Amino acid sequence: MTLQDKQMIAQKAAQLAIQSLLYEATLFPKPGLVDALTNGAHHDMDIYTFIDSSVSLTPFFIQYVFAGLTHQESPKSLFQKVRLIGLQGEKEMLIDTKGINTHKGANFSFALFLSALGKIIQQEPNFSLPLSTITTGKIFAYVKEMSADLVREDFQHLDEKKELTYGEKLYQIHGITGIRGEAEAGYPTLLETALPFLRKHTTEEKQTKLLQLLLLLMSFIEDSNLIHRGGITGWNYVKSEAEKILKEPISYSGKDKLKEALTSLDQKLTTLNLSPGGAADLLALSIFLGKLEGIL
Repeated sequence: MTLQDKQMIAQKAAQLAIQSLLYEATLFPKPGLVDALTNGAHHDMDIYTFIDSSVSLTPFFIQYVFAGLTHQESPKSLFQKVRLIGLQGEKEMLIDTKGINTHKGANFSFALFLSALGKIIQQEPNFSLPLSTITTGKIFAYVKEMSADLVREDFQHLDEKKELTYGEKLYQIHGITGIRGEAEAGYPTLLETALPFLRKHTTEEKQTKLLQLLLLLMSFIEDSNLIHRGGITGWNYVKSEAEKILKEPISYSGKDKLKEALTSLDQKLTTLNLSPGGAADLLALSIFLGKLEGIL
């Protein structure tokens, strides 16, 4: 494979990542989240904000893949490299959204996966899309190497800081590690739950399948967005409501009944100002990985 071939694949991967953000944004009905029909529990953003945000990140997603494609040092040094790119991407995103944080968490995770993908493209002489499950596993393994000891490194000096982010406060008060902990563990939620789900349900209608996956993620993940808005009580409420729908026959008996249940939950979460943004970010990543494997 020539360098030009690898560069073309890298460009395609970045394109698939942006498509995945847009798939997640426009999917409906999503409880408490911005979608194509409602703003959920968000009063400062709508679907157009998410479209603007996604487009603003496009050049940075391309940079993430190319950073991995040309990287010759350690996985940790690649992490530092793309984190700096990511901070610039975040600034551009906030300019385009007029200061509204739409994709900060997603930008962090996509930086890891896209740069790790670039590194695997560099290493594999016969790399091609769609990915095999073996190649996907290599990407996850490299992401885990990039994120080694991340929680300790990011949170070791919290006592010395005058102001903490809400993620830092959650760690200090509850020991909740959020997306940093997920990354350091190698994204087990995606590897062990989301991807197996998509691989199993390859023939189902796309909207229904993705809504089912969103519910599955909502039912168990450590969602710092929810905890920030509603505390541990709000988080547990959303998990139990999602699990309740999943246990009902309606979740697999037809998309109309599933939509009715999700619309009802959307109204409840909107009233309670609860938004499962962490689940939404992981759904976007799941879509991306599913696209890379050719199962979406």
